[in-house]
Amino acid sequence: MLKVGFLGGGRMAHAMAKGFIAAGLTKGEHITASCIPEDKLSVESFKGIGATSTFENPLVVKKSDIVFISVKPTVVKDVLSETSSHISDRHLFISVAMGVPLKQLEKHMPKGTRVIRAMPNTPALVRTGASVFVCGSSVKNEDIAITKKLLESVGTCEQVPEYLLDAITALSGSGPAYIFILIEALADGAVRMGLPRDLAYRLAAQTVIGAGKMVLDTKEHPGSLKDNVTSPAGSTAAGLYCLEKSGFRSAIIGALEAATEKSREVSKSFEKLS
Repeated sequence: MLKVGFLGGGRMAHAMAKGFIAAGLTKGEHITASCIPEDKLSVESFKGIGATSTFENPLVVKKSDIVFISVKPTVVKDVLSETSSHISDRHLFISVAMGVPLKQLEKHMPKGTRVIRAMPNTPALVRTGASVFVCGSSVKNEDIAITKKLLESVGTCEQVPEYLLDAITALSGSGPAYIFILIEALADGAVRMGLPRDLAYRLAAQTVIGAGKMVLDTKEHPGSLKDNVTSPAGSTAAGLYCLEKSGFRSAIIGALEAATEKSREVSKSFEKLS
């Protein structure tokens, strides 16, 4: 059983902990999470899965072999400074703090500390997340293997070079928000055409799930799948024409570009830290 700790006990940390337990990688009694005293919901969430909840960050490191850095990016430096003296060779750190580069993480930890930078997304809450990770300079093959096992317990997982993380943040990190708007808009359109709202939301959400699964399972180009459902002079063709006139594709591409640039700004701000 893995001894897992979370420096920061928010919703993502809790979701990952539940996934690790469900996958049989650990048990609640082997999980320790630090929560702020005011966040009673997080405290109770971890207690609910049999984990230890604490207000002391060093205790998390002392009791764990694998430590997730899951605090807000702005406090990462302070948390690492607080816990640095308790880090030893047995520890593997996995940071899910957005925008904090590996070299900044390693800079505030003892030399040789094994650090992985990972980025899950919010569907990890329902164990359908899309995660990526980047290895630090001291990471070993067995660290990569266990990271994959952990992240695959809450969805999919891929290893990538660090320079891709800003664009991935814009795609899979911010992407769920774009899809939520799409689901809402599909449902609003259906309601306008006479469907009950609860039925419209269910059908819209399931349609998104089904379309995504078709892309993954068939491995066909999305454009080909689109062509397969578009009959000559049919209703789909009419709807697609309206989307093209409204600049649907360019709006999505623009959103990815804007989100990537914002992520780059955040990353550069951390690179300037002393």
